[in-house]
Amino acid sequence: MIIYEYPFNERIRTLLRLEDLFEKTAHFARGDGSLEHHSALLALFEILEVASRADLKMDLIQELERQRQTLLAFRNNPDISEEALSGALYEIEQSSAALLAMTGKIGQYLRDNDWLMGIKSRAAMPGGVCEFDLPSYHWWLHRPVETRREALAGWTRPMLPLRDAATIVLRLLRSSGQPKHYTGAKGQFQLNLGGTAAQMVRVAVGPDEAAIPEVSANKYFLNIRFTKPPAGELKARSCERDVDFDLTFCNL
Repeated sequence: MIIYEYPFNERIRTLLRLEDLFEKTAHFARGDGSLEHHSALLALFEILEVASRADLKMDLIQELERQRQTLLAFRNNPDISEEALSGALYEIEQSSAALLAMTGKIGQYLRDNDWLMGIKSRAAMPGGVCEFDLPSYHWWLHRPVETRREALAGWTRPMLPLRDAATIVLRLLRSSGQPKHYTGAKGQFQLNLGGTAAQMVRVAVGPDEAAIPEVSANKYFLNIRFTKPPAGELKARSCERDVDFDLTFCNL
C-alpha cells in the first residue's frame, strides 16, 4: 500500500518534515560520491531552517512527558508486557534528557560556521555552488570519502536528539489509530467527523490503484478527492470511478 499522511496542525507538519529531512541526510551521507554528500549537506541546511522554531524543543519535551505519564498508568497491568513498557519508558526518558542537554539556539554551531553559511547562501541560488563560485567547497568535495562522511556526521550529530524525539512521537501517533476500509464513489469521499479531534490522517491506497488522494479537513468534515496521476496534463483531473482505500485517524 502507498500511504499518504496528512497532518492537521503545524506541530505535526514540522515533525514530518524533520523526519523526511533526517532520512535524506542519513541516506545521502552513506553514499560515497561527492554529489551524494552535497545532497546530504543541502538536507542538513533544510533541517536547520525547519528546526529554527523557538518552541520546537519544548513542544517535544512536553509531548514526551505526556506520553511517559500515559505509559506509567499501565504499570502492573497484566495485559501489558512489563519488559516492553519499561523499554518504551526508558527510550522516552533518554530522549527527553538528550533534548534538555541541548543548550542555546538549535543549530547555532552551524550558523557560527562562516564557511558552511557561505555554502548555504550560495546553494539558495540556482547553480550557485559551481566550482568557480565556491572553490573551497569544490576542494572539500574532493577530499577522501571518510573525511567528508566524518564531517557530515559531526555537523549532524548535535541535532540528532530532535530526530530521535520526533521518531518516538510520530511512532506513537501512527500506532494510535486503526485503519478502516472505505470506498470513494466516483473518486469522491466525505466523512462527518462531528467535532472529533485528530492530529493526522493516513490514507492507504493500493500500489496498482492509479489514484492520488487530496485531503481537506476541519474538525467537522473530512473530504478526499482522488485525482489521476499526472500524464502531461496541465492540471490534475478527478477520478471518475470508485476508489478503495484504508483510512486511519491518529491522535495522541
